[in-house]
Amino acid sequence: MSAAQTPTIIVVHPKERKSKCSVQPLRKRDDFIFWKFPRKEPEKLTTYVRLGMEGPEISRDDADRGLLVLDGTWRLAEKMEGDYQELPVRSLPVWETAYPRVSKQFDDPGAGLATIEAIFIAYHLMGYDTTGLLDEYYWADDFLKLNHDRLVQNEPT
Repeated sequence: MSAAQTPTIIVVHPKERKSKCSVQPLRKRDDFIFWKFPRKEPEKLTTYVRLGMEGPEISRDDADRGLLVLDGTWRLAEKMEGDYQELPVRSLPVWETAYPRVSKQFDDPGAGLATIEAIFIAYHLMGYDTTGLLDEYYWADDFLKLNHDRLVQNEPT
């Protein structure tokens, strides 16, 4: 984490299964803070943007902001959004997920990503250091191969 980078806050829904949680390994890092939903500390969020499906795409212009990420199934994350609606929302361009989708109850969004994939992309586009983010992600190699061209197109200049 650079001196200017604010820690990323991941708000985890209590029904999120730890065995399926792609960001669980990040709990060991100092540059991530985990809150259990519905925890909220508005005074700490004044300089944050929330990663979501709507809003302008995240970019280097957001590098001076902190990142808040909602972690849960798509249905749960949608329900969590209302509690953080005062935060400006930033979206991601379309990238391919390597995370196998197996939901028998609901369809995932077409551009849906694993939480760790979304954080990696956001960090990459913001110019944050991505070192170690995918180290414990089982599908990291597949994800990086699927998105090689996107990574090269968005390399820092």
